[in-house]
Amino acid sequence: MTVRTSIAAAVAMATVTAAQAQSAGAVPERVAFASQDGHTTLVGYVFMPMHKPDARMPAVVMMHGRAGPYSTLAKGRYDASTLSQRHQMWGRLWSAQGFVALMVDGFGPRGYPQGFPRGSYNDRPKELDEVTVRPLDAYGALGWLRARADVVADRIGLQGWSNGGSAALATMAEGSTPGSAKGFTAALAFYPACGLKGQFDDGYRPYSPVRVFHGTADEEVSYKRCQKLIEKSHAQGGDITIKLYAGANHGFDDPGRKRQSVKANADATADARERAQRFFAMQLREGTPGH
Repeated sequence: MTVRTSIAAAVAMATVTAAQAQSAGAVPERVAFASQDGHTTLVGYVFMPMHKPDARMPAVVMMHGRAGPYSTLAKGRYDASTLSQRHQMWGRLWSAQGFVALMVDGFGPRGYPQGFPRGSYNDRPKELDEVTVRPLDAYGALGWLRARADVVADRIGLQGWSNGGSAALATMAEGSTPGSAKGFTAALAFYPACGLKGQFDDGYRPYSPVRVFHGTADEEVSYKRCQKLIEKSHAQGGDITIKLYAGANHGFDDPGRKRQSVKANADATADARERAQRFFAMQLREGTPGH
């Protein structure tokens, strides 16, 4: 079988439906590991494939948005049982494909388990900055996964939503990796805010492939700003693209009834889920990393 044929086969088998993802895997394991900020011990939730292969597995680090990783109905109980529907769905989706998926709680260990309300951007503490701090959490997760005997060290992807999507973009910027460490193989950013604290006004270029998904009816952040940043980066040679969904809202992939009752959101969710799976199947499983 040629490399091209094997990639095509992997892509053909890549798509897992929402129902399959929901039924796949057990309750994720709660773990702890160090952020690269040098002083924070983070919490993580590991989604493992039900049937572990004999060989090492690729992995995905997941970064939550401004509301944190937990459900709004958590009521003070912050553990694997109260992770939001979105994070549970994606974690199980990746594990159903044979990936180790690590959901990172970067807010709870710093005293903000429920995150922040909409419109609170200017009031958030500096220790949660998505450009200077949260990338260090992502790299802490990357290092923890690389130390596992069951993970392929150079096949680890990054996925972020909203504020976590912005953190993912900042994490993937050239020059962002701590020391001489190798970074992530590829990344997905869902409806990020692309202002990025003005850190990339002179240009943004990711060191590995990045795919961005945004809705044109986003109520929280500007898709046009992201489109401008990404098109400029792409024109400068960055392997980054944006997919826009007409009429889709912020958080369009939330599997709850409220979001999915809007046809534009349901259509965007189905398409983005398929594209995301195909992208990681090629980048993390069969393709040459970075290509």
